[in-house]
Amino acid sequence: MPVLSSEIDRDALTLTFVAEFDGSVERVWQLWEDPRQLERWWGPPTWPATFERHDFTEGGESRYYMTGPEGEKARGWWKTTLIDEPRRIEFDDGFSNDDGEPAPGDPIKGVVTFEEISSGTRFTIVSTFGSPEYFEEVLGMGMEEGMRGALGQIDGVLADARQSH
Repeated sequence: MPVLSSEIDRDALTLTFVAEFDGSVERVWQLWEDPRQLERWWGPPTWPATFERHDFTEGGESRYYMTGPEGEKARGWWKTTLIDEPRRIEFDDGFSNDDGEPAPGDPIKGVVTFEEISSGTRFTIVSTFGSPEYFEEVLGMGMEEGMRGALGQIDGVLADARQSH
């Protein structure tokens, strides 16, 4: 399992994941850059993601939905605020209305850092919430378990890429 740790810090309003993968930093970076690869892991296994738009540039926006086991759709959005390839990505993240546009409310601030290690790549995702109430709401929806499951799919995406070369 690639997830080394997840940490909930209610004082700082953060949820942090640290994961390691057998792949170069450049290869793991592609998992974020390419929407077809992103779809293979962004949603938890029982809620796969579909990216309708993925403008992976500073200021670019993404729109996606995750489809649940009964066919229900949970929509979300990103706005990429910083790209420092291949070391760091920062984005605002939130829920969307049925039309795919951002729903009212404070976004979650996401920061992803990539670090080369002897066995491949370690990346850390820190999600910072705007209020204790929103933090507890999203945790109550299963964000920690969902993200752990989503990250658990990355090894398979990387293995498929190695086999196709």
